[in-house]
Amino acid sequence: MAPEGAPALVLAVPGTPGVDTRNLAEEIVSIARSELPGLDGRIGYLDGAGDDPEFPGLATVLARTVEERTARYEQARAAGSDVREPEGPAAVVVPLLAGPHPVLLDRIRQEVAASGAPAELTDVLGPHPLLAEALHVRLSEAGLSRADRARLFTVATAADGIILASVGGAEAVQAAGITGMLLAARLAVPVMAAALDDEGAISATAEELRSAGSAQLALAPYLIGPEVDRALLDAAAKEAGCSAAEPLGAYPAVGKLALSQYASVMGIKLTQEGVPGR
Repeated sequence: MAPEGAPALVLAVPGTPGVDTRNLAEEIVSIARSELPGLDGRIGYLDGAGDDPEFPGLATVLARTVEERTARYEQARAAGSDVREPEGPAAVVVPLLAGPHPVLLDRIRQEVAASGAPAELTDVLGPHPLLAEALHVRLSEAGLSRADRARLFTVATAADGIILASVGGAEAVQAAGITGMLLAARLAVPVMAAALDDEGAISATAEELRSAGSAQLALAPYLIGPEVDRALLDAAAKEAGCSAAEPLGAYPAVGKLALSQYASVMGIKLTQEGVPGR
């Protein structure tokens, strides 16, 4: 169980809000709650509209979290409880980003500051071995890799070279490259990271892989999904002349990593069952 009085985990969701984005974010928060029962999980949209009940802005969600914590304290005091006045952060903000994205992270910091809430901001979710696993699964779901190297069967469309597509500039490419090395070890094929938001980078990477002997390429988005326009992914796959897997989305590892970032800030040790350890 989450410790009593623990701050809320607020998932900071980038991109244009919509039903698909909301469903994805809710599923990720649900995964985190299943790993740590009693967790107060909330969603704040970077491009949300203030008090919009469906897509509330991040600053609004944080301010509301503080108001609710203060109200609980005042109610307890009025009922005669000797409960202490709340201390420490009211929320831990977890960016829904697989890798660093300076522009979006700056905006998240600005929203946290604008809320006036005592809140801690965690790092992004990757690089991490669990994201390499998620990438592998997404590629296998698209028929672009074998689901398990140990199984003796072939996939006719299996790629022999992977372009790991990221957004967020050079820092994001570098971080994606770390996860890419883990993915390459799983697939036993070359993996190269490239920036979707760097004109010509995808085609240049595709050419480099082909020059090194890869004949059948695949694009693997190193993205959760909401942080990039889907049209950009489609254009990148066309530019590289290859098929693409789906973004990471609400793969279970994403929810677990969001919780791991929260637990790290709070000093909570999680067991494999997702409960506080001693």
